[in-house]
Amino acid sequence: MIKIDLITGFLGSGKTTFIRHYARSFLDAGKRICILENDFGAINVDRVLLQDLLGENCGMEMIVGGDGQESHQRRMRTKLIAMAMNGYERIIVEPSGIFDVDELFDLLYEEPLDTWYEMGSVLTIVDTGLPDVLSDESDYLLASQCACAGRLILSRTQLYDVSRQEKVIAHINVAMEKIGSKRRFSLEGDVECRNWDDLSANDIEGLAECGYVHDSFVKQQVIESGYFSSRFCYHLELPERELRERIDDLFGDPSCVGVFRIKGYMHTTEGRWVQINATREAVDICDCGEAQDVLIMIGEKLDDHSLRMYFPVQII
Repeated sequence: MIKIDLITGFLGSGKTTFIRHYARSFLDAGKRICILENDFGAINVDRVLLQDLLGENCGMEMIVGGDGQESHQRRMRTKLIAMAMNGYERIIVEPSGIFDVDELFDLLYEEPLDTWYEMGSVLTIVDTGLPDVLSDESDYLLASQCACAGRLILSRTQLYDVSRQEKVIAHINVAMEKIGSKRRFSLEGDVECRNWDDLSANDIEGLAECGYVHDSFVKQQVIESGYFSSRFCYHLELPERELRERIDDLFGDPSCVGVFRIKGYMHTTEGRWVQINATREAVDICDCGEAQDVLIMIGEKLDDHSLRMYFPVQII
């Protein structure tokens, strides 16, 4: 049986960065793996961060969503059937931050997938810098992704002290209560809070074997309702300083409060390609190789008029 690991997490939590560590450990052990990028939007820019892993023992596939759960499940099922023929020992699924974990569980119970695949571990990435206050819809999304996790993995712990980590776990526990789950977390329990650079091969192996939890909670339809969405900005060319200023101004604008994350790639007027990964807590812009020239804004109840004051966004 081929094991499937689900690396899920709220928008901008750091899933792709963690997958680099996780997948590299399997490759170093000589395992043959495939990374399945299962994105909510029509464009996936995170996959560029994983390109250097690709080779004889590491493949990558992609599914895009945004046009209904039924058609998305159909594409995912077809992709998993094709991947089963390629001799992979492990599949690592990275969904977008807008994802119903039960979608994957349901698929694996269907024929013929149930004869080829078994669920491995569900690992949920949570940003230690998670905002203190989220909407009820965002709290639901956060809690529903934590509910089935074999382990919660805190990202960016090196930037915060233990009190901040405890505050994030307390937030999650309140969100769990709101959705009717009896599950609660603690730093001494099913939570990994070390710097990812300090994780050994044995630590990664432990995460790969931690499994998942069958939790019960009240389901909501915020994913299918279109409450969360993406906007795209193509071929934007600015000085890096102005790009930073526009991002800072957007995050400081109350009418853009619904934006969780801005990510993508841009060619600057200085002649450099840069990668952008920005949240309200941190803006990271760094040099990169030539990439797809697009910025993506992800969030809830996005106001197009307000966004266009900063970036010429489009809806796909």
